[in-house]
Amino acid sequence: QVQLVESGGGWVQPGGFLRLSCAASGSIFRINDMGWYRQAPGKQRELVATITSVGSTNYVDAVKGRFTISRDNAKNTIYLQMNSLEPEDTAVYYCNIGVLTIQRTFEDLWGQGAQVTVSS
Repeated sequence: QVQLVESGGGWVQPGGFLRLSCAASGSIFRINDMGWYRQAPGKQRELVATITSVGSTNYVDAVKGRFTISRDNAKNTIYLQMNSLEPEDTAVYYCNIGVLTIQRTFEDLWGQGAQVTVSS
């Protein structure tokens, strides 16, 4: 029905930057709220950033001023721009999107995960 594909993960030195993307495709009628989560080894998954259907954004305190979430409605894609990366940002990042399909069913979808590693 609907697929999510994440890209943009990798390794970067402290102070560097990366941009994650999450593209949705399939029988999409409307995309509602979107968000990025992350999970570090041995830690609980946490919500990093969200963006609503009207463009309102929120961030966890640890990334405020460094990360920016955005969406391109024409491409059914969300992004997470990560600047001034720190070793503490090392984690697997997952996108989460709520979709109303053409068949008028609601699906809560997760990306496959993107590894972000920040080290010297």
